[in-house]
Amino acid sequence: MRRPDDAIVLHARDDVAIAKNDLAAGATITVEGTAIALRDDIRAGHKLARRAIAAGEPVRRYGEIIGFASAPIAAGDWVHVHNLAVGALAQTYDVGKNARPVNFYSPGQMRFFDGFARPDGRVGTRNYIAVIATVNCSASVSSFVRERFRDVKQQYPNLDGVIALTHKSGCGQVLNGPDHLLLERVMAGYARHPNVAAYVIVGLGCEVNQPLPLIERHKLSLMDDPSQRPPVITIQEAGGVRKAVEAAVAAVAQLLPRANDARRRPQPLSQLVLATNCGGSDGNSGITANPALGWAVDELIRYGGTGVLAETTEIDGAEQVLIARAQSKTVADKLLARIAWWKKHLAQFGAETNHNPAPGNKAGGLTTVFEKSLGGIAKAGTTPLMDVVEYAQPITSKGFVFMDTPGHDPVSMTGLVAGGANIICFTTGRGSVFGCKPTPSIKLATNTRLYQRMEDDMDINCGVILEGASVADVGRQIFEELCAVASGKQTKSELSGVGEEEFAPWSLGPVL
Repeated sequence: MRRPDDAIVLHARDDVAIAKNDLAAGATITVEGTAIALRDDIRAGHKLARRAIAAGEPVRRYGEIIGFASAPIAAGDWVHVHNLAVGALAQTYDVGKNARPVNFYSPGQMRFFDGFARPDGRVGTRNYIAVIATVNCSASVSSFVRERFRDVKQQYPNLDGVIALTHKSGCGQVLNGPDHLLLERVMAGYARHPNVAAYVIVGLGCEVNQPLPLIERHKLSLMDDPSQRPPVITIQEAGGVRKAVEAAVAAVAQLLPRANDARRRPQPLSQLVLATNCGGSDGNSGITANPALGWAVDELIRYGGTGVLAETTEIDGAEQVLIARAQSKTVADKLLARIAWWKKHLAQFGAETNHNPAPGNKAGGLTTVFEKSLGGIAKAGTTPLMDVVEYAQPITSKGFVFMDTPGHDPVSMTGLVAGGANIICFTTGRGSVFGCKPTPSIKLATNTRLYQRMEDDMDINCGVILEGASVADVGRQIFEELCAVASGKQTKSELSGVGEEEFAPWSLGPVL
């Protein structure tokens, strides 16, 4: 019986292998049946060269270019920031080349979860009341109101709680400018979210982001009564902080019985909109958690559900793979247009996508944004790309969808939740402790050491793939966890109380 390899090769064309465990310089290891003498210490998740690579030559992982050698590399060398850098990619785009029809389950094979049916036809996986601050000046009042309902489940067991959605913006913006309108879109998305049974809006009174224009522009109403406007409390009209708190508390109290009337009932999996994200990625992310999540995304889509990929700044160098899956040229052009917008936007600030990966990513073995991107898109599975939507726009297409967001996790996830995602899977190799109320966030650890160190925060250990488990086996575990969480099982982030401070709408423009 052949001894298991000490490092993983992901594609026959790859110039590098990924260390499964810490390896010492001087050791001779076996990779795909070939002995390689290590010239450097190689940490788990980091890359070692399979062959000699001349300076300027492309270096491949996943069968794709992850960068170019910035210095000569010998077989057995550690490949990282000291000898690998980004460069100009001569990309060619074959639109739809790999767009394969989905093998959908038949109606008789449909599976169900226990969710909250809403009047607009969507289904919630949670049942919250939200206190929504229009401006940072009303954030404290909104938080004070939330604190008054910390034990609300004791009297109203069908509620998941009262949450405060506060942020650092809402004024100092150009009235009706891009920043203002984007903030409105985010707030409207949360107000209409299927996981929110009802909500109260709290403003200061003199801010740019006024409650009434928000309500009118987005036709907001209480979810169970389209003819009724949501309650609005303004601090200045109420007579100050204390009086505004009491007025908002009274408004929430009136909504509690109505929200508690909602009941979980069987709903088809086709009603799930799964947002995927990664944070604190490492060299194992593209080997374990991300492809396993991609398997679960494919399975959900076979049941008629929706899986959403985001983080446009983190698909650089991998967009050709997504475009090859586009179901039409129109969809491909929408993705390319968002990429072009980002290049122009970043250039205004002297920034580029290759300022990614972050220090923690590099410590975990990721070297270039191309490498990070190619591993990141594995979360999206293999089905056709059906649509591309802008930040916080409603997600209405079924199947695989891309949303244009920044790579910064809280900002990205805020847009996805505003778009209607009712469940989240979040992969991490370094240990991101991410929650995103009102949507439950399932945390997927890329390696066993992380899972064991942070078991109170990680829901599933995908590191077992490095120990012999198959991607499909772990993907099935993720899928079953999705069904359980959608039906009410609490995630580790929910048990820890994490998820409100991560509300972070994208800020585009100047602060006046």
